[in-house]
Amino acid sequence: MTQKSELEQIKRGAHELLLEDELIQKLALGRPLRVKAGFDPTAPDLHLGHTVLLNKLRQLQDLGHHALFLIGDFTGMIGDPTGKNATRPPLSREQVQENAQSYRDQVFKVLDPDKTEIVFNSTWMDKFGATDLIKLASTHTVARMLERDDFGKRYRSNQPIAIHEFIYPLVQGYDSVALKADIELGGTDQKFNLLMGRELQKHYGQSAQCVLTMPLLEGLDGVNKMSKSLGNYVGITDTPRDMFGKLMSVSDQLMWRYFELLSFESLSTIAKWRAEVEGGRNPRDIKVLLGQEIVARFHSKQAAVDALADFEARFKQGALPDDMPAVAVASTNGCIGIAQLLKQAGLVASTSEALRMIDQGGVKLGGEKVSDKALQLKAGAVVVAQVGKRKFGRVTVS
Repeated sequence: MTQKSELEQIKRGAHELLLEDELIQKLALGRPLRVKAGFDPTAPDLHLGHTVLLNKLRQLQDLGHHALFLIGDFTGMIGDPTGKNATRPPLSREQVQENAQSYRDQVFKVLDPDKTEIVFNSTWMDKFGATDLIKLASTHTVARMLERDDFGKRYRSNQPIAIHEFIYPLVQGYDSVALKADIELGGTDQKFNLLMGRELQKHYGQSAQCVLTMPLLEGLDGVNKMSKSLGNYVGITDTPRDMFGKLMSVSDQLMWRYFELLSFESLSTIAKWRAEVEGGRNPRDIKVLLGQEIVARFHSKQAAVDALADFEARFKQGALPDDMPAVAVASTNGCIGIAQLLKQAGLVASTSEALRMIDQGGVKLGGEKVSDKALQLKAGAVVVAQVGKRKFGRVTVS
């Protein structure tokens, strides 16, 4: 592979590469580059949003580079508020260790275990004394920290910022020093922290790492970042049936975003499919290909075949209409009852009609009959709702 084609592979799907000229120089060294990607074990389950970064790390592995999968067990006990407007509660060491083990169990569904070095930043940070931490803190000013968007917003709106939160980006940056990283991967919301690594490496006399930021994957609602807490996620440990069904529920427009960030198909193949849809091909046919690719990756090819068969059986061999409307309904305090959901979606005239249809067995969510009239759906959920034989809607709970 030529250096040009390798660079094109690395940049595929990425949001930003800093700095491209430096990466070209590093690639010219002719040695495997040390590629760092850090994950704080703040939640025990990985979803497809996490795999955007993991897929890129695997791609770099396949190009011959050395993957450093960093579990931030030390930083997880600090709590990074990235993208939030408030302090994230720190985790206990026991919670961190439990979640970290879950990460280790799941990450090799994507990464090559023979080419992955799993590291924990407590390895070096637990050895830091008070003097070491003060020296690290002295490398940056408060003004520099307030350049980080979320810190700046909170400062301007008089929201509290705890001193320990300034330590977080410094420690993440020092991780790059400890690991002598050549490249660090991260989401677009991590840019400040990733650049901190470059600055600290220069401070400690190392060659500065390149930074490759990856887009944040929208959840099934097509609006918010994929998140388990919002219920708009596809977990990599979901059953084949659930995984396939969730992917088939995404909108036709969002489908292309998922292809861009999750599919291993060539860009030329995806462009061909897009042209076919624009030319009149049913987008559902292409969405099936996405669902089967993802299910096969995390389960097996046979599981993907079975998931499709199950999906079609539940929807009576194509009874799901191609022109199914997409509607949004408003929750109250983060939840909405099934009867209110059906009414707001325009699938019934009243909540009493909704309850009557449930009693008669005429209401389905995702192809499954609803029998619980007290069923509540959380904000962020995306479901295919059916009332009777002819009323359908792809409903997003906001």
